[in-house]
Amino acid sequence: MDKQNRSFEESLSRLEEIVRQMEQGNVPLEESLRLFEEGTGLVSACSKQLDEAELKVVQLMKGPDGMPVEGAFIDEQGI
Repeated sequence: MDKQNRSFEESLSRLEEIVRQMEQGNVPLEESLRLFEEGTGLVSACSKQLDEAELKVVQLMKGPDGMPVEGAFIDEQGI
């Protein structure tokens, strides 16, 4: 898939794969640098996607006056 069109989950999965490869310590230097560069790009992309998601949540939670409305957090168990 085109690196620019990866979903957050695909980017995170690829980032985890890169970390596993680099932690093994048997990747040649040039490949390590390429993986590091790809990883930093993925971190940036994931961060941007999270920021956009947060903004969308805030926009969706605005009250009638346009001010954000805070609600109680309910987890999956309803606590």
